[in-house]
Amino acid sequence: MSNITCPQCGAPLAAGVTECKYCGEIIPASAVPQQVQPQYQQPPQPQYQQPQYQQPYQPPYNPSYQPVNGVDPSWPIRNKVTAGLLAIFLGGIGIHKFYLSKPVMGILYLIFCWTYVPAILGLIEGIIYLTQSEIDFQTKNKVRLQ
Repeated sequence: MSNITCPQCGAPLAAGVTECKYCGEIIPASAVPQQVQPQYQQPPQPQYQQPQYQQPYQPPYNPSYQPVNGVDPSWPIRNKVTAGLLAIFLGGIGIHKFYLSKPVMGILYLIFCWTYVPAILGLIEGIIYLTQSEIDFQTKNKVRLQ
C-alpha cells in the first residue's frame, strides 16, 4: 500500500487510481504520485548444459567365450560330496537345497519336514548326488565343482 489517502473520506488508496473505491471521489492527478519503475538489469542467464550420464560397465564382447562342457563359469562353486552328505543327513529340512542355491525348494522342504517326505527325498537325492558324474551334477544343479 502507498501513503496516499482519499481527500474526501480518508481511505487509503492504491497507487495509480483515479477514483476512491469507497466514496467515489475523483482523485486529482497531482495527488497521485506516478509509479516509478526501477530499472533493473537482467542478470545473465546461465547456459543450460545437457547432463552427462556415465554408461554402466559392460565387459568387452568375447566371441570365443563358450561354456566348457555346458558349465557356465558364472555359476557358484559347490562341492558334490558336501551336497550329497547334507542331503543324506539334513535333507529332511532342506539344507542341501539351500547349499545348492535353491532357496524356494529349501523352504518347501522346511514347511513339509513334519511329514518325513522331505527326509526320504533327501536320502534319495543324496545318493543320486554322490553317484552322478561330475558333468551331470554340475549341469543339473547349475554349479561348478571345486
